[in-house]
Amino acid sequence: MSDNSITSRLYPTRIDIPAEARVQIVVLLNQTLAATSDLKTQAKQAHWNVKGTDFYQLHLLFDELAGELEAYIDLVAERITALGGYAFGTARAAASNSILPEYALDVLDGKDHVTALADRYALYAKHLRDAIAKTDELDDLDTADLYTEISRTIDKRLWFLEAHLQVAEIKAENGNGKAGTTTTKTQKIPAGVK
Repeated sequence: MSDNSITSRLYPTRIDIPAEARVQIVVLLNQTLAATSDLKTQAKQAHWNVKGTDFYQLHLLFDELAGELEAYIDLVAERITALGGYAFGTARAAASNSILPEYALDVLDGKDHVTALADRYALYAKHLRDAIAKTDELDDLDTADLYTEISRTIDKRLWFLEAHLQVAEIKAENGNGKAGTTTTKTQKIPAGVK
């Protein structure tokens, strides 16, 4: 986020969160706003351009992902303004402030779109978990709760995306890419983890 006067300017509010904390929270929320907007447009990019045998189901899935993200854009922007901040909601602000890598414009195959979105959903999910911790540390449990709500859905959607890839990845790890092989491999859970 650019470091100009608008990023730290707060409007008057009666919210009892100290101004110093609200500035940090608003900056974090604006990073989330940028990433959420960027991820939404990347999901639409996949929705519009997917090709292949799984076209129809992926076309619908990618549109559903974008729709969910649109709702989160509004929630995040409204939380920024509720805290007395200024929401940076333009496409240019999203492009210049997103934590996500640029989406390749030559992707066509459904599996390649799923992989690209799974990579981005994983980065976004990490950002959300970091934001939960940070807003909790700043004693803004309402914003932490907002991040938690978004995080639950993003983790579920990452699961949906990864489910399209996991069998092929497991077979590749085992060297069993041949037709007719049924050996699969799962991650071992460390001792003491239940």
